[in-house]
Amino acid sequence: MSVSSSWVIGGHQTDFARNTVREGSTFADLFTETVASTLVCAHLAPADVDVIHVGNAFGQLFTGQGQLGGMPATVEPALWGVPAVRHEAACASGSMALLGAMAEIEAGRYDVALVVGAEIEKTVDGDLAAQYLGAAAYIGHEGQDASFMWPHMFDRLADEYDRRYGLDDRYVHAIAELNVRNARVNPNAQTRNWTYTADSFSDDDLANPRVEGRVRRTDCSAMTDGAAGVVVVSDRYLAAHPDIAARPRAQILGWGHRTVGLSLQQKLDHSANDAYTLPHLRQTITDAFRRAGIADVDQLDAIETHDCFSMSEYAAIDHFGITGPGDSWKAVDSGDIEIGGRIPINPGGGLIGGGHPVGATGVRMMLDAFKQVTGQAGAYQVENAKTVATLNIGGSTTTCASFVVGSGDE
Repeated sequence: MSVSSSWVIGGHQTDFARNTVREGSTFADLFTETVASTLVCAHLAPADVDVIHVGNAFGQLFTGQGQLGGMPATVEPALWGVPAVRHEAACASGSMALLGAMAEIEAGRYDVALVVGAEIEKTVDGDLAAQYLGAAAYIGHEGQDASFMWPHMFDRLADEYDRRYGLDDRYVHAIAELNVRNARVNPNAQTRNWTYTADSFSDDDLANPRVEGRVRRTDCSAMTDGAAGVVVVSDRYLAAHPDIAARPRAQILGWGHRTVGLSLQQKLDHSANDAYTLPHLRQTITDAFRRAGIADVDQLDAIETHDCFSMSEYAAIDHFGITGPGDSWKAVDSGDIEIGGRIPINPGGGLIGGGHPVGATGVRMMLDAFKQVTGQAGAYQVENAKTVATLNIGGSTTTCASFVVGSGDE
């Protein structure tokens, strides 16, 4: 039996600048908009959907609402009875939903999958929100003395880079500045109208205060409410629906998925004799390359990567192979990762500029990759983009997922 390909035929993202608490909105409102608009963009009706996969990490903690696999049918009666499941892998939850949908499409079980990622994070104050998000660490074994778990963990990663290779924080801060700059032209970006000064991305303790260690305020993505959705279909569906096949579509050419232990220290111990600080992250990317028939990063036109902190993007640069291990600063300094550079990263602003509703991020990355390779990214379009990769991580790279997405041109 031949294996089907997975194709993205459309999707939708909510405005990540929204605050659902101030609006009086709930998960039901986010799902109502995202389900309806995703299907409209894909030129499908709810009755066309065979299966639903939902990415959400912290619904119960922030809102008390679990069982979010049932939310699409709650807001759209035509989805009543359609099989659905919710996936949780911290910040990689959306990519796990995508992998679940792809597995069912490629196995031939279903032909049309609706994938939705959603998160609401602004229901509590910042300190409690940070505590909730910290649940993705190895609780009771790391970060016990930190005020903010994840800034602390990525400060530790920065220190490890400094120990192994040397690290100039200027280049880490420059990643944040670039992503915020890219977000200015993204109509759904959280920070598109925020005000910054030149010192906002410096070591100035007033303009850019420390959060944990060397991690400063603008090195961090912000709490975000939002959702994103895509529709994934099979070869068989496209063959039977030439009207859909004639519309813009993107092929998921390859994927990588690796999972390791929860503790950051375990990860660093495992890589003590490796050229890469996080070899399983490198393997995730090269798995996706191999399955896509990609020799190396220079066969990509752009990357959507996980910049929950600017340090996570700094690590992505060398693990993608844009530079050698520990030399990520060279790609920042040269302008290689800017739009118009060798390999643009996060042209729409990523997580720091665009926003990071945790369960939605992996789906939003796939949606932006689809937009890029189909020429629909608007003001942040990378010229002639035909092949785009994503990298989505959960925790301190406990769960890693990468996709290579192509234009589907013959």
